[in-house]
Amino acid sequence: MNQKREIFFSVDVETSGPIPGQFSLLTIGACNVDAPDQVFSCLLKPISANVDTEAMAVTGLSLETLALEGLTPEIAMRQFQDWVLTIAGKDSMPVFVGLNASFDWSFINYYFHRYLQSNPFGFSALDIKSLYMGATGSCWTDTRSSRMAATLHPQSSGNHNALQDALYQAELFRLIRAIVPGPSENPSA
Repeated sequence: MNQKREIFFSVDVETSGPIPGQFSLLTIGACNVDAPDQVFSCLLKPISANVDTEAMAVTGLSLETLALEGLTPEIAMRQFQDWVLTIAGKDSMPVFVGLNASFDWSFINYYFHRYLQSNPFGFSALDIKSLYMGATGSCWTDTRSSRMAATLHPQSSGNHNALQDALYQAELFRLIRAIVPGPSENPSA
Protein backbone atom coordinates (compact mmCIF):
# COMPACT_ATOMS: atom_id res chain seq x y z
CA MET A 1 0.00 0.00 0.00
CA ASN A 2 1.43 3.37 -1.05
CA GLN A 3 0.50 5.93 1.54
CA LYS A 4 1.09 9.57 0.65
CA ARG A 5 3.53 11.53 2.76
CA GLU A 6 1.74 14.01 5.02
CA ILE A 7 2.71 17.68 4.86
CA PHE A 8 1.43 19.61 7.86
CA PHE A 9 0.33 23.21 7.31
CA SER A 10 -0.21 25.47 10.31
CA VAL A 11 -3.05 27.83 9.41
CA ASP A 12 -4.44 30.79 11.33
CA VAL A 13 -7.14 33.27 10.36
CA GLU A 14 -8.51 36.54 11.62
CA THR A 15 -12.21 37.17 11.03
CA SER A 16 -14.88 39.81 11.57
CA GLY A 17 -16.99 37.46 13.69
CA PRO A 18 -17.74 33.92 14.84
CA ILE A 19 -19.19 32.17 11.77
CA PRO A 20 -18.36 32.03 8.06
CA GLY A 21 -20.83 33.35 5.52
CA GLN A 22 -22.39 35.87 7.85
CA PHE A 23 -18.99 37.29 8.83
CA SER A 24 -15.83 37.78 6.77
CA LEU A 25 -12.49 36.05 6.63
CA LEU A 26 -10.08 38.98 6.89
CA THR A 27 -6.61 37.48 6.78
CA ILE A 28 -4.93 34.10 6.33
CA GLY A 29 -1.51 33.14 7.64
CA ALA A 30 0.05 29.74 7.03
CA CYS A 31 3.37 27.93 7.11
CA ASN A 32 4.76 24.50 6.46
CA VAL A 33 5.13 23.08 9.99
CA ASP A 34 8.40 21.33 9.20
CA ALA A 35 9.84 24.09 7.00
CA PRO A 36 8.51 27.27 8.68
CA ASP A 37 10.34 29.52 6.24
CA GLN A 38 7.73 28.42 3.67
CA VAL A 39 4.93 30.89 4.42
CA PHE A 40 1.74 32.29 2.96
CA SER A 41 -0.14 35.39 4.04
CA CYS A 42 -2.86 37.58 2.57
CA LEU A 43 -5.54 40.12 3.39
CA LEU A 44 -9.05 39.62 1.99
CA LYS A 45 -11.79 42.03 1.00
CA PRO A 46 -14.78 41.60 3.33
CA ILE A 47 -17.86 39.81 1.99
CA SER A 48 -20.26 41.61 4.34
CA ALA A 49 -20.41 44.62 6.63
CA ASN A 50 -21.24 42.40 9.62
CA VAL A 51 -18.80 42.72 12.49
CA ASP A 52 -18.44 41.54 16.03
CA THR A 53 -16.80 44.51 17.78
CA GLU A 54 -14.69 42.27 20.03
CA ALA A 55 -13.40 40.26 17.05
CA MET A 56 -12.47 43.44 15.20
CA ALA A 57 -10.73 44.88 18.27
CA VAL A 58 -8.59 41.73 18.51
CA THR A 59 -7.54 41.90 14.85
CA GLY A 60 -6.66 45.59 14.76
CA LEU A 61 -7.97 45.59 11.18
CA SER A 62 -10.68 47.71 9.58
CA LEU A 63 -13.20 46.65 6.95
CA GLU A 64 -12.65 49.92 5.11
CA THR A 65 -8.90 49.35 4.75
CA LEU A 66 -9.41 45.71 3.77
CA ALA A 67 -11.96 46.73 1.12
CA LEU A 68 -9.21 48.82 -0.48
CA GLU A 69 -6.13 46.67 0.16
CA GLY A 70 -7.42 43.11 0.39
CA LEU A 71 -7.63 40.51 -2.34
CA THR A 72 -11.00 39.34 -3.59
CA PRO A 73 -11.89 36.03 -1.92
CA GLU A 74 -11.56 34.20 -5.26
CA ILE A 75 -8.02 35.45 -5.83
CA ALA A 76 -6.98 34.93 -2.20
CA MET A 77 -8.25 31.36 -2.08
CA ARG A 78 -6.74 30.53 -5.49
CA GLN A 79 -3.36 31.85 -4.33
CA PHE A 80 -3.62 29.94 -1.05
CA GLN A 81 -4.62 26.72 -2.82
CA ASP A 82 -1.78 27.08 -5.34
CA TRP A 83 0.73 27.64 -2.51
CA VAL A 84 -0.53 24.60 -0.55
CA LEU A 85 -0.43 22.33 -3.61
CA THR A 86 3.01 23.58 -4.64
CA ILE A 87 4.47 22.90 -1.18
CA ALA A 88 2.72 19.52 -0.88
CA GLY A 89 3.56 18.36 -4.38
CA LYS A 90 1.77 15.55 -6.18
CA ASP A 91 3.06 12.79 -3.91
CA SER A 92 1.97 14.31 -0.59
CA MET A 93 -1.23 14.98 1.26
CA PRO A 94 -1.72 18.45 2.79
CA VAL A 95 -2.94 18.33 6.40
CA PHE A 96 -4.55 21.41 7.97
CA VAL A 97 -3.22 22.07 11.50
CA GLY A 98 -4.68 24.72 13.77
CA LEU A 99 -4.94 25.85 17.35
CA ASN A 100 -8.67 25.55 17.82
CA ALA A 101 -8.75 24.13 14.31
CA SER A 102 -12.53 23.89 14.25
CA PHE A 103 -12.80 27.69 14.11
CA ASP A 104 -10.05 28.41 11.56
CA TRP A 105 -10.93 25.41 9.39
CA SER A 106 -14.62 26.42 9.25
CA PHE A 107 -13.73 29.72 7.58
CA ILE A 108 -11.08 28.21 5.29
CA ASN A 109 -13.38 25.35 4.27
CA TYR A 110 -16.31 27.69 3.65
CA TYR A 111 -14.23 30.06 1.51
CA PHE A 112 -12.57 27.26 -0.47
CA HIS A 113 -15.93 25.68 -1.28
CA ARG A 114 -17.76 28.94 -1.92
CA TYR A 115 -15.10 30.42 -4.19
CA LEU A 116 -13.23 27.41 -5.65
CA GLN A 117 -15.70 24.54 -5.10
CA SER A 118 -13.06 22.38 -3.39
CA ASN A 119 -10.70 22.36 -0.41
CA PRO A 120 -7.13 21.03 -0.88
CA PHE A 121 -7.17 19.93 2.78
CA GLY A 122 -10.20 17.71 2.24
CA PHE A 123 -12.86 17.56 4.91
CA SER A 124 -10.82 17.42 8.12
CA ALA A 125 -8.33 19.27 10.29
CA LEU A 126 -5.85 18.36 13.01
CA ASP A 127 -6.46 20.29 16.22
CA ILE A 128 -3.40 21.22 18.29
CA LYS A 129 -5.47 21.62 21.46
CA SER A 130 -6.80 18.07 21.15
CA LEU A 131 -3.34 16.69 20.37
CA TYR A 132 -1.94 18.44 23.45
CA MET A 133 -4.74 17.12 25.64
CA GLY A 134 -4.08 13.57 24.45
CA ALA A 135 -0.30 13.87 24.70
CA THR A 136 -0.25 15.29 28.20
CA GLY A 137 -3.44 14.01 29.78
CA SER A 138 -4.39 17.60 30.56
CA CYS A 139 -7.91 18.86 30.95
CA TRP A 140 -9.55 21.04 28.29
CA THR A 141 -9.02 24.27 30.23
CA ASP A 142 -5.26 23.62 30.13
CA THR A 143 -5.22 23.70 26.31
CA ARG A 144 -5.09 27.50 26.10
CA SER A 145 -1.94 28.51 24.24
CA SER A 146 -0.63 30.39 27.30
CA ARG A 147 -0.89 27.25 29.42
CA MET A 148 0.68 25.10 26.72
CA ALA A 149 3.52 27.61 26.45
CA ALA A 150 4.18 27.37 30.19
CA THR A 151 4.77 23.64 29.75
CA LEU A 152 6.35 23.51 26.27
CA HIS A 153 8.53 26.66 26.43
CA PRO A 154 8.29 27.81 22.79
CA GLN A 155 10.68 30.49 21.54
CA SER A 156 7.95 32.46 19.72
CA SER A 157 4.53 33.77 20.72
CA GLY A 158 1.23 34.69 19.14
CA ASN A 159 -0.08 38.21 18.67
CA HIS A 160 -3.28 37.98 16.53
CA ASN A 161 -1.33 38.51 13.33
CA ALA A 162 -2.39 35.49 11.27
CA LEU A 163 1.08 34.69 9.91
CA GLN A 164 2.82 35.16 13.27
CA ASP A 165 0.16 33.02 14.94
CA ALA A 166 0.55 30.30 12.29
CA LEU A 167 4.31 30.24 12.95
CA TYR A 168 3.71 30.10 16.71
CA GLN A 169 1.17 27.29 16.32
CA ALA A 170 3.62 25.37 14.15
CA GLU A 171 6.22 25.61 16.90
CA LEU A 172 3.71 24.38 19.51
CA PHE A 173 2.77 21.51 17.20
CA ARG A 174 6.41 20.48 16.73
CA LEU A 175 6.99 20.62 20.52
CA ILE A 176 3.92 18.48 21.20
CA ARG A 177 4.84 16.03 18.46
CA ALA A 178 8.26 15.63 20.08
CA ILE A 179 6.64 14.23 23.25
CA VAL A 180 4.17 11.94 21.45
CA PRO A 181 5.46 8.52 20.41
CA GLY A 182 5.40 7.98 16.65
CA PRO A 183 3.56 5.08 15.02
CA SER A 184 6.59 2.80 15.22
CA GLU A 185 7.08 3.66 18.89
CA ASN A 186 3.48 3.00 19.88
CA PRO A 187 3.40 -0.33 21.77
CA SER A 188 -0.16 -1.08 20.62
CA ALA A 189 0.64 -0.54 16.91
